[in-house]
Amino acid sequence: MGFLGKMKLFRKREPTGDDDRMDKNIMQMVTTYGESFYSWNGKLYENDIVRSCLRPKVKAAGKLVGKHVRQDASGLTVNPDANIRFLLSEPNPLMTGQQFQEKVVTQLCLNNNAFILIVRDENGKPMQLYPVPCVLCETEYVNDELYLKFTYRNGKSQKFPYREIIHLRQDFNENDVFGESPAKALFQMMEVIGTIDQGIIKAIKNSGLVRWLLKFTSSLRPEDVKENVKQFVDNYLSVESDTWGAAGVDAKADAIRIEPKDYVPNAMQTKETINRIYSFFGTNESIVQSKWTEDEWNAYYESEIEPLAIQFGETYTVKLFSRRERGCNNRIIFEASNLHCASLSTKLAFVQMVDRGAMLPNEWRQTMNMAPIEGGDKPIRRLDTQVVDMVREILNKMNAENCAVMAALAAKILDTAGKETDETQNQYQGRNDS
Repeated sequence: MGFLGKMKLFRKREPTGDDDRMDKNIMQMVTTYGESFYSWNGKLYENDIVRSCLRPKVKAAGKLVGKHVRQDASGLTVNPDANIRFLLSEPNPLMTGQQFQEKVVTQLCLNNNAFILIVRDENGKPMQLYPVPCVLCETEYVNDELYLKFTYRNGKSQKFPYREIIHLRQDFNENDVFGESPAKALFQMMEVIGTIDQGIIKAIKNSGLVRWLLKFTSSLRPEDVKENVKQFVDNYLSVESDTWGAAGVDAKADAIRIEPKDYVPNAMQTKETINRIYSFFGTNESIVQSKWTEDEWNAYYESEIEPLAIQFGETYTVKLFSRRERGCNNRIIFEASNLHCASLSTKLAFVQMVDRGAMLPNEWRQTMNMAPIEGGDKPIRRLDTQVVDMVREILNKMNAENCAVMAALAAKILDTAGKETDETQNQYQGRNDS
């Protein structure tokens, strides 16, 4: 029994009745077969250009780390509920969190829609998450509640209330529920790519069919023409012939060699079509071939990955928590350490953030792909930065009675900090001179 069959154990009874109001919206997924749109066999994901466009985004989405955050009077708490933490890292027995997110984002990129089914226990707590691999999705209103009816590849269908579906979408325009299908926008570009590929293959095959042409000066019967051609091939073109490599004919025929001409498509036109597909998926050659610079990756991250992380967090929050729980500042966030893609000089520069307590030592070590250390989850402060806090505290305690004493104390602290800084710089300069 597949996992969709097992989910029947958790499903609630579907409402029935003759007076149910049924309104429908239909979303045809790109992964289906048939219709004139799928002239390249309808297998969009099997195209090498499309898959190369999706892979960077899918891999980056798999690196997103989901966290349950709760902020109350006692402060900010990360992953306070073990059940939600396991749900994000192990959504179901078949997938890890990374694999789950990669599968969902692949469906989102191909169809501009991705559906995740929430399986709850008898108490209503979310226990598992499953991506829904449908080929057709229809909306139905039953007793004024929105339901989604999914049709699978095997022809079977299931219906779930929309409140139990995490729905991700892009190009959200005309339809009230679904994102716009990319089918129409991709049709012409995929036709061009498919025609070029098939044309090259056929042209190469055809270019090697005829190498020699025998032009007879007199009229011959068809069987005589065929016999003379066969003798010419056997005598001069067969490697087993004694005369292979040299040919001779008499006056009744002219032997004309046909030079092969390889078909080469217009390189600029082909490249421009590929760039159009890159632009459609919001990527470029540098991202696809993993030869990007730090600035190029940051631009790609902000335009493609960050909006996806925000949508993940908001949709998970709305569907996994009740309104009361959201009112108590429970939310889901998906974060990624984009510093992993930074250059070595940029990573080393973040040591200053560690010195000032803006980053934890273990957070910085993680960007360097180094293991955490004991005590690295506590912020540290350099001694010269502590002076600012001491002076601020003195100024807050200063009043008309102790202003002279406090001012003298602040001046002494600043003077001492200045001398310590000068000594440190002199020692560092001495090491460099040696």
